[in-house]
Amino acid sequence: MKTIMLVCAAGMSTSLLVTKMEKAAEIRGIEVDIFAKSAQEIDYTLEQKNVEVLLLGPQVKYMQSQIESKLVGKNIPVAPINMQDYGMMNGEKVLDQALQLIDNK
Repeated sequence: MKTIMLVCAAGMSTSLLVTKMEKAAEIRGIEVDIFAKSAQEIDYTLEQKNVEVLLLGPQVKYMQSQIESKLVGKNIPVAPINMQDYGMMNGEKVLDQALQLIDNK
């Protein structure tokens, strides 16, 4: 089971993307736990869950270096979601991005 966390400003705009990513994973037979949280919930969530990759929505990508500094030594890749894929709610491509980051860590 791969654990993918999406982060956005309020944790709500990414919920549709989560659903589309879950459908793409189901079609491929990949077991995943994908969820969205607000930027304010990152610390608490990382204490509670074993997150394997953290993807940032376009509205919070400016926080990447700040988030990476909190994750030093934890081997959790952080990357912004491609803006076009986010805008189109392309769950398949965002899932591919997350899986590639997990495989490359």
